[in-house]
Amino acid sequence: MQGKSLDSPDEVRSFEKGRMDVVNLGGDVVAGRAVFEPGWRWSEHVKPVAGTDSCQVAHVGYVLSGRLHVRMDDGSEGELGPGDAMTIPPGHDAWTVGDEPCTMLDFSGAERYAREKTAATSGTREREQKGKVSFDKIKGPLFPA
Repeated sequence: MQGKSLDSPDEVRSFEKGRMDVVNLGGDVVAGRAVFEPGWRWSEHVKPVAGTDSCQVAHVGYVLSGRLHVRMDDGSEGELGPGDAMTIPPGHDAWTVGDEPCTMLDFSGAERYAREKTAATSGTREREQKGKVSFDKIKGPLFPA
């Protein structure tokens, strides 16, 4: 068994209006807690670090607080809020909605998120999940009929 506190992360990746707290749990298991302040937008605040036109990291996570709007490269989009579990494939932009920080847990993208693009990370997109953003609420549909 392996457990670590995100309150004492192994690594903190800070960028304008946000940060990613990262814990390495052994092997390939990395978990992260992202905090995005009001006014944060991936294309403005992380793109310069990542060096790509859109976020090329796949995410599987859970929103603890605040709201996040996601727009895929194909134009599809949706909004996430507290209690939402989600998967977001590579090829997206995202931004906070409202005046509350968005805090989320990331169980698949924390290892690569907000890192400078290197030869070691540039070819991994083909191996990651592709498709549209998927939103599942714990207590019902995200977009009620």
